[in-house]
Amino acid sequence: MLNVAIVGPGLVGGALLEQLAAHAQSPRFASLPISVVGLINSKKMAISTKSFTAQDLDQWKTAILGSSAVVADLSQFTDSLAVLKGSTAVVDCTSSDTIAELYPLWLSKGLHVVTPNKKGFSNDISLFRKIQQLSASPKGPVVYHEATVGAGLPILSTLNDLVRTGDKIVKIEGIFSGTLSYLFNNFSIPGATQKFSECVSVAKSSGYTEPDPRDDLNGMDVARKVTILGRVAGLDLSIDTLPVENIVPEELRGVSSAEEFMSRLPEFDEHFKKLNDEALASGSVLRYVGMVDGVNSQSSVKLARYARDHPFASLKGSDNIIAFTTERFPNPLIIQGAGAGAAVTAFGIFADLIKVCERFGTGSA
Repeated sequence: MLNVAIVGPGLVGGALLEQLAAHAQSPRFASLPISVVGLINSKKMAISTKSFTAQDLDQWKTAILGSSAVVADLSQFTDSLAVLKGSTAVVDCTSSDTIAELYPLWLSKGLHVVTPNKKGFSNDISLFRKIQQLSASPKGPVVYHEATVGAGLPILSTLNDLVRTGDKIVKIEGIFSGTLSYLFNNFSIPGATQKFSECVSVAKSSGYTEPDPRDDLNGMDVARKVTILGRVAGLDLSIDTLPVENIVPEELRGVSSAEEFMSRLPEFDEHFKKLNDEALASGSVLRYVGMVDGVNSQSSVKLARYARDHPFASLKGSDNIIAFTTERFPNPLIIQGAGAGAAVTAFGIFADLIKVCERFGTGSA
């Protein structure tokens, strides 16, 4: 049996609990040996020596983290998990730097780590290397973080397979942000009439952007994903030195609120129109891309032009698309699909938990 404890059961963690509950109640998958034994958020925690029921998981806010829960204490939570019988995996569903810095401690206590949190794999490279070192033993604890890049898309697993089988990574290029995918798929296409500020406004009201769209437009989320891919490919990329094009107009980077940013963004519609008109006139479209250069050390994150017949140009909605160019795949291996959202991110985490089960002989569905 694999014990599972979830840190930060919010939107993504809640979706994971829903999937685990549905799975447990399905006759087809009832034998899957995953037992949810702990939940902790910023205020409360609950730990059990036996599995919470599917009904508990369905109503976790009241049934598990309700009146019977105790005050959150992450140290106590960790110590309690470390003495449970069998294998235990901690699922970090936060985006916290502080929680990511606990991964080495968890691993040193024999706890597996499964997470969509990008911080542990894109912050200081010394933390990344420590995590790698502590999870390198075939018999020791493992780390799976498929959902850090592309949510549930099989991006990191594909890259790991390419690297482990000795393929040479030439280039990894992709549209890694659902927000920026949506924006430019709607703004930079032949015949489009919406102004850039209007596209951003629609994306924000539709829930595609962060509360402050500058957190998407500055490119740092894409930069973290490129850094993770580069490191998994064996490159010493750093988010601090990676060239990242911030497409937030310089005059708006320091405004005090998202509301002020949105109210002033129309002032710069002409700037974005000029970029788009030039691209369209050359038979191209604009796409915001991240690129890992495995040959010339020219990795980058930027707004770039692509010919209209390029796979990136025909992308729809808010999908991600990633192209792996390698020695074995000179014609790129392409993965495309939904790369954001609670349900698909939870799917990526769930699939990683099943891998932990399979790897450590605790059964599979």
